[in-house]
Amino acid sequence: MRAVVCIVLASLCSVWCEQRADMSKIAAAPEPDGAASDLAPGTAKIRLNSDLVVVPVTVIDGQGRAVNGLQKENFTLYEDKVEQRITHFSSEDSPASIGIVFDTSDSMSPKLQKARESVAALLNSSNSEDEFFLVQFNDRAQLLVSTTKQADEIRKQVAMMRISGSTALLDAVMVALKEMRHARYSRKAIIIISDGEDNASQCSVRDVKDAVRSEDVLIYSIFIGDSGAYSPGLTGSALLNDITKDTGGRLFEVTRLKQLPEIASKISAWLRKQYVLAYSPNKTESNSRYRHIQVRIAKPTGFPRLHTFWRLGYYAPAE
Repeated sequence: MRAVVCIVLASLCSVWCEQRADMSKIAAAPEPDGAASDLAPGTAKIRLNSDLVVVPVTVIDGQGRAVNGLQKENFTLYEDKVEQRITHFSSEDSPASIGIVFDTSDSMSPKLQKARESVAALLNSSNSEDEFFLVQFNDRAQLLVSTTKQADEIRKQVAMMRISGSTALLDAVMVALKEMRHARYSRKAIIIISDGEDNASQCSVRDVKDAVRSEDVLIYSIFIGDSGAYSPGLTGSALLNDITKDTGGRLFEVTRLKQLPEIASKISAWLRKQYVLAYSPNKTESNSRYRHIQVRIAKPTGFPRLHTFWRLGYYAPAE
């Protein structure tokens, strides 16, 4: 009996070792040289792990319309001026997690109705699988609707908003970034609707810029108000542009209120028609520094003049 037990145990051990060896071979198997895997819908994340960087890219024509039909070979990608091999490419309409940051301070009083219409236009032109959350801010920022697929709940809360108080724009961005960590999808965007003023935030511009650079979130800003550079008073479109520019999003300056719904629809179309590139960096050191990304496009024959937006970089993870 003892001999039989020993034989059985030895057989089980042999099978277990063979299975471990097979799994090791599978895990170690390299991707075929030159292969470009398609990214699954919803995987437009700037940084998936320590070995893969994923970069959403928006391509538009001179009229601001999203451009379809480009292929992997039309793109060249650089990190810190060193060309990288694009290993993954996708151009599918995949769902997104979208945060709406809505200004209800006193200065927005004459603009409230059109701002509401812009939210409606954004929701109406979104992917049916998109999820949303809503941050309202005046003299303080608050998460009004947590992440949901119920677009009607966003509409309801926007319709009930009332104007009052000062403006804590920077705090609102920080609230939105925090809520975005609960996002279901890795394609993420925050859309700010504001006159660009800030006179009540606890956070500084530096706090927000550092936080934005650390997250894989596109930020679009719809500025309603008078242009002008900001100073210690933190006013004007320059503040919103400062928040937006590094993320691969864009600032829209509204000169007429009736433009708001059209701009919101345009942002929704851009989100749905992004290209997604991914690469494993040639550089292997992980020293937590900021790495710069550059994307270039070789325009195919017959295409209009192209304009391209992408996230400008990321922080390398510390080991």
